Amino acid sequence: MELHIYIFRHGETFYNRSKRFTGWTNSRLTPKGIRQTSLIAEKLRNKTFQLAFETSLSRSSDSLKIVLKHHPECKKVIVDDRMIERSYGDLQRKFHKTVIRKYGKKQFDIWHRSYNVSPSGGESIKIVEKRVLSFIKDLIILMKRERVSVVISAHGNSMRPFRRHFENLTTKQMMELENPYDKYFDYVVES
Repeated sequence: MELHIYIFRHGETFYNRSKRFTGWTNSRLTPKGIRQTSLIAEKLRNKTFQLAFETSLSRSSDSLKIVLKHHPECKKVIVDDRMIERSYGDLQRKFHKTVIRKYGKKQFDIWHRSYNVSPSGGESIKIVEKRVLSFIKDLIILMKRERVSVVISAHGNSMRPFRRHFENLTTKQMMELENPYDKYFDYVVES
């Protein structure tokens, strides 16, 4: 029996649109973000899953609500912050252009896209990967035990290690990923 993990990135938020470091800050979906999530919902309409996962951030739960409108078979939603967005620490809420102006483009790129460098008070992708892999391990055990397929409303940076795991990517390939707002990924788990 094939079990499926359907994972997607939440829709665009006001912070995403204005190019601010969001991290663990709540930022609502823009009208475009609602349309993007509605497109995901339409693409997932004919898929079946019994369990849903979201994080405690509103953009994850708001996106999942849109998707679940078409899925009365999904009876349970679980909040798990091991797949929450990367914390940007002191950079959270700051505009990208402000950080570039103050610290330079090179330092911005290091904080924004390096694997093992954390901004002050924040997380590196390496730290995010550790918690996401813990989530994946427990998720697969749960899916096999309960014989369920799942949908996950995730974040751009928590999807990187998720995709690395299931797509067998290198660290470099993972760091080059751009996770679109209007596409879902489907991974099969053998029961």
